[in-house]
Formats: sequence, structure tokens, C-alpha cells
Amino acid sequence: MELGSADAFDRMGTLGIEEEFYVVDERGRPTAGTDELVYESAPPEILEDRLDHELFKCVIETQTPTCESLAEAEDRLHAVRDALANHAETHGFGIAAAGLHPLATWRELEHAEKSRYRAQLDRIQYPQHRNTTAGLHVHVGVDDADKATWIANELRWYLPVMLALSANSPYWNGFDTGLASARAMVFENLPNTGMPTAFDDFASFAALERTMVETDSINDRGELWYDVRPHSSHGTVEVRTPDGQADPDRVLAFVEYTEALVADLAARYEDGEDGYRHRRELLDENKWRAIRHGHDAELLDREFEQTVPLGELVDREAERLGVSGIRAIYDEGSGSKRQRHLWETEGADALCASLLL
Repeated sequence: MELGSADAFDRMGTLGIEEEFYVVDERGRPTAGTDELVYESAPPEILEDRLDHELFKCVIETQTPTCESLAEAEDRLHAVRDALANHAETHGFGIAAAGLHPLATWRELEHAEKSRYRAQLDRIQYPQHRNTTAGLHVHVGVDDADKATWIANELRWYLPVMLALSANSPYWNGFDTGLASARAMVFENLPNTGMPTAFDDFASFAALERTMVETDSINDRGELWYDVRPHSSHGTVEVRTPDGQADPDRVLAFVEYTEALVADLAARYEDGEDGYRHRRELLDENKWRAIRHGHDAELLDREFEQTVPLGELVDREAERLGVSGIRAIYDEGSGSKRQRHLWETEGADALCASLLL
């Protein structure tokens, strides 16, 4: 039975980045390739024990080594991505990134044979069979389990800001969903996903983990797929909200923002602040606004008294925390709008090419 421990939370400020990508053929279309890339060949050294497949044989995941600084995370991110792209090219594949690949047709794609995923398919059925999503996960180390749980509680309000900025999955199965992030909606059809409730302390979260595992609701603690969670094995707060991104600068912007938020909230926890403990229903409303409208979203403010345009919230956050990446993302424009423009003006081939690393 895989359960974490409060003892895992022993270092503050470390960083780790997990990314999910699509293995694609010469036309940029998703194709089964993880058997060759993960099992049947030796990956580059930096990817050893940090390369895995996901539910579909066209989705592959990388992990950076644990990093001590944002600068190191940037170096490692580029190194991991370059190694993956070269590894794939050697075996006749390309690598693409987005929250959903616009031409990934779940009925026609192969599922992985790993027992963990076969068990999920058997337990969850239809929602998991169609789960062609790819996301970005950011880990920040925290040196106390209760502190990590409090930070995860407070981070929930910021998640729709990240989702709105990252939204670049308007198409699913070749269909324009009318959403900015269809990935978030598709993924939320699975159990144990979405915006979590607030936990009183780490013991409360650990009790949920134990109950879910012991009642065979999940196979292991990793199947609590909430948008943010205290990671009881890595000793981190893990943010799982953003869509996958082709541009590494956008990935780093979310790493920078998450790191700054965790540091700020850690200081607030140490100062004895009570926190907001927002109702999940209102946080869900903000998430829906991000899913639907992306960069054009107006989100409910921290007190849930008025709505504020995303650009204004980004300005406030960038100034408050001294970060620049999220402002650059907002200024560059919406990934979902860019995808729609390419599809409508240049066609599917151009859109697929734009997603390649």
C-alpha cells in the first residue's frame, strides 16, 4: 500500500517540473510510440528513471531532477526537453505539447498495457478511456507537512489564474469545444480531480489518502489527481493546473509564479495568518470562467465580492510577487486563440507543426 509521510516534508524551496507530451508521427499526428521510447531503447542519461508513459501510448512524461533554484530549473528543463526531442527523432518520432492534441482521437489510439493503467481503465471506464490530456505539474519543496497543507489550501484561489493563462486546448477529437481549456474539463470527468476541499492539517489529508487506498477507491496515493495537493512522497506542494505548453518560457513562467506563491504563503503561515479557506463552490466558479474564457476571463476576487479581468489580476500578482513571466504570457496572447487562428487560416497541418518542440 503506497502512502506518504509527514517526514517527507524536510526541505524548503526545491523545484521539480513534470511535463506530459504527445508522441507524433511525421505529420505531427499522435501515434503509439512510448513502447519504443520508454521500454525498447535506452534514453539519454538525463532521462534515466525520469521518463515514463501515460495512459495512452502517444503520451509520454518527463521529470526534471530536483532543482535548488529557478536558474537550475531552467537549465534542467531545456536539457530534458532537448534530450526527449532528440531521443524521439532517433526513433522516427516527434514530440508535441498542448493541453490536448487537437487531432488526438481517443477511440483510435492505443492504451498503455501497464497494469496500473489497465486497473484504472477497468475501474473508471468511459471517462478514463477518453482521457487524452497532457498537463504541466510544478513541485515546490516545503519543510513542514502542516505548512504544506495550509499552503495548498491557500493556493486554490490562484489556480484559475494559472489555468486561464495556460489555456491552449480548444480542440478535442478535432472538434472546437468552444472552451479555452477543454483539457481541464475532460480531465475533471475522472474521479478525485478538480478543486480540492480545504484540509485542517496534514493529518486530515493523510487520513483521506489512507481511507481511499484502504477502501480500494484508488490503487495508490498518486491517484488523488487534485489540481493542487501536498505530495506526501516528495515532500512538496504540487500544482497540477496548467495545460501542457510547447514554449519552455511559458513553462518557466508558471514555475516562477508557483515558487513565488509558495514562498509568500510560507511566510504568511509562519506569521500566523488564518488564511481564507474559501468555499470550493466559488473556487469552482472561477475555474469554470478560466476553462471557458482563458485570457478573456473575469475572475472573482479574493473576497468574492466583484469580478476582475485576468490582465488586471496578472498585473497585481506580478507587482506583488516581483515576477515577470506571467505578465509576458498575458501580453503574448492566448494559446487557445492562436490555435484557432492557425486552424482557420492555415489548416490542421500548420496547427500540428506549431505544437512541436
